[in-house]
Amino acid sequence: QVQLVESGGGLVQAGGSLRLSCAASGATIFSFNFMGWYRQAPGKQRELVARISRLSRTNYADSVRDRFTISRDGFKNTIYLQMNTLKPEDTAVYYCHADPGLESDYWGQGTQVTVSS
Repeated sequence: QVQLVESGGGLVQAGGSLRLSCAASGATIFSFNFMGWYRQAPGKQRELVARISRLSRTNYADSVRDRFTISRDGFKNTIYLQMNTLKPEDTAVYYCHADPGLESDYWGQGTQVTVSS
């Protein structure tokens, strides 16, 4: 059974940084076509923030490009989202996501990120 557990959210002032972690169990992170981060702000749809493919190709939302970096550690079976120069509009619940390809997607429980102005 695949589980994704996020950590690292919190409250930070604008301009600050946070690093989110997503620890996977039940499967290796390299078994997924993509792993990534989505976010959902109150009253808005869930949106893709960043993702990394099995072959290390990365994609970012335009709003976070050059501020956020997705990475992974195979030994820890964990992916990360380094978030720098945070803005109040980055406030949202951030979800870890895994796309296995032929099976249903997996989601973490979410971690709250709040950026104060």
